[in-house]
Amino acid sequence: MSSKLWGNDPSKTDVIRQVTDNITTVSVPFLRFGLIKFGGRATIAKLSSGGLVVFSPTVLTDEVSSTVTSLGGQVSYLVAPDIEHHLNLAAWKAAYPSARVIGPSVLYEKRKKQGNEDVPFDFSYTPANKNTMVLPEDFTNDFDIEYWDGHMAHDISLLHKPSGTFIEADLLFNLPSKEQFSKSDIDANAGFFTKLSLSLFTSLAGKSQQRFIWYGLSKGKASFNASSKKVDGWEFDRIIPCHGDVIETGGKATFRRLFAWHIAAAEADAKKSK
Repeated sequence: MSSKLWGNDPSKTDVIRQVTDNITTVSVPFLRFGLIKFGGRATIAKLSSGGLVVFSPTVLTDEVSSTVTSLGGQVSYLVAPDIEHHLNLAAWKAAYPSARVIGPSVLYEKRKKQGNEDVPFDFSYTPANKNTMVLPEDFTNDFDIEYWDGHMAHDISLLHKPSGTFIEADLLFNLPSKEQFSKSDIDANAGFFTKLSLSLFTSLAGKSQQRFIWYGLSKGKASFNASSKKVDGWEFDRIIPCHGDVIETGGKATFRRLFAWHIAAAEADAKKSK
């Protein structure tokens, strides 16, 4: 797929990096609204069983296909993590037809309305089934999963348990997206709208992104609070976001700072219910 979103030749700007022994990222330049330098990222994780989980698929270039082959070539799961991160899903499903698709039900309905009925969802999350959905053992051996139905984009996030890596789409951002624009001719820091938005979308100290998450992203507060508390119980040090640079260490502290109000609210709700 070649479009204005990803540039005319994504194969020249993909940054493919082995983050851990079993996690590879594909970082790409991406401009939100054509103005803000968000960057994009697919995360490919190798299961203990040998299969691959592809989270938020980016453009399937020849280089990315070769990377998948070098990792064993068996794509077992495609995760479309929210209503925005699905544009390349059909191409991946066509290339790897045996891959099972995980995503929020609202995304499946959105794709149907858009005429994209070519990709069935094998595991479709709803608010009603989020705590009862049973995923295959080869997936759950390596991953914990949380569906944030209280998030405005209905996010799904993952914990890669063997490496202590939290993988997420639109829960938190870590701009500027230096790695994602590093092979392009675009400065990740440049541009009026990018500079204007940096304080909202950086994980650095300050409360701007914390406020953005509280007032902007969390639409169903009780459910969002509960998801925040659940993920706070996960053990991780690294965060791989779809937008912005990877947080290689200190990720848990960053998460706790940005979601502190939600975690506190969940704890208060729990006390009231006793």
